[in-house]
Amino acid sequence: MSRIFKIFIATLLICNLTACEDETSLQQTEPTNVPECGPQICTQGAALRAVYDGPIAGWPTVQTSEDTPFEEMAPLERPALSSQDLEVQLGEYLFFDPILSDSGQIACASCHNPDLAFADGIRSAIGDRRQSGPRNSPTLLDKANQPHFMWDGSSDSFEHQALLPIENPVEMASDIESVLQRLNADETYRSRFQNAFQTTQIGISELSSALSAYQRALTRRSRFDRFLEGERGRLNDQEVFGLHVFRTSARCMTCHSGPRFTDDQFHNIGLHYYGRRFQDLGRYEITNNAEDVGAFRTPSLRHVSRTAPYMHNGLFPSLAGIVNLYNAGGARPRPRAEFADDPLFPETTDLLSELDLSPEERAALVAFLETL
Repeated sequence: MSRIFKIFIATLLICNLTACEDETSLQQTEPTNVPECGPQICTQGAALRAVYDGPIAGWPTVQTSEDTPFEEMAPLERPALSSQDLEVQLGEYLFFDPILSDSGQIACASCHNPDLAFADGIRSAIGDRRQSGPRNSPTLLDKANQPHFMWDGSSDSFEHQALLPIENPVEMASDIESVLQRLNADETYRSRFQNAFQTTQIGISELSSALSAYQRALTRRSRFDRFLEGERGRLNDQEVFGLHVFRTSARCMTCHSGPRFTDDQFHNIGLHYYGRRFQDLGRYEITNNAEDVGAFRTPSLRHVSRTAPYMHNGLFPSLAGIVNLYNAGGARPRPRAEFADDPLFPETTDLLSELDLSPEERAALVAFLETL
């Protein structure tokens, strides 16, 4: 490993170890450029502000589709790991090192950029040797308590998911055995693994533990986190109105509830492209259960303003487009003639229906989402 590259990696580590505690300074300050209220906010704003300034237990009752059970909003439990942990430091070093890829040109950070909330800002990820996969890179922030990983839930542990991109042919296009050989041949890595794991032989267990330790430790606080922690002035009237819409008429907490704003389930919202060029069968590719055709994991909404484009295929460039989709009741593709009797043709979940939100409600909903 060259001296220049070591200096480059060290610089990245210093920058990112100090960046994991909070969102950007813009999200730590009071909201600015507060818009003039529309008729709904002018009419309801003061009353809603008074209610939402109080304890969560006194907030208006949550509305969900089909009375779906939900988890109440609450401050996020932060991981116990810290940037001073040797495993975390080693995992971060690996995360930014292209040694994990076959060509030596792609690192984990290539698709999970700290400046983009550990996403990449493009529709589908660009992997080793400029290969492109079918899916959008999700954020890695605040994943410590997540039970399923990848859009289709193909992994159910942090340690397992940390290794999947290495062997994916359109991501890092390498193999674990080759990666371990490269790491064991590197004096710097042997020393770092020795310090973290007290072993002179780097194996798959140590590699996955280091990568997963770093990824578990990735967390940032948002304006809404501070709002939940008692700093009620962090949200302006439009954002509070959007919070109310989120909890009530938009029925968002049907799927996006709890501290992480997700039910960690799999739903078909009609974006499967069944029988067409961009077909993606989602969860079905893992389970082979007909009810899972076109179903994808509900993503967390934390830091969602930083992770465009949206959906498993990066189809939507803006939150406004997402809100419009759900306001219309989701996508409901009809089968072409050749699929009319196909038992696998997926039907959009019944949890979605037209919402009839006003333009003011939709704008407020977007404003609230941008605080998460």
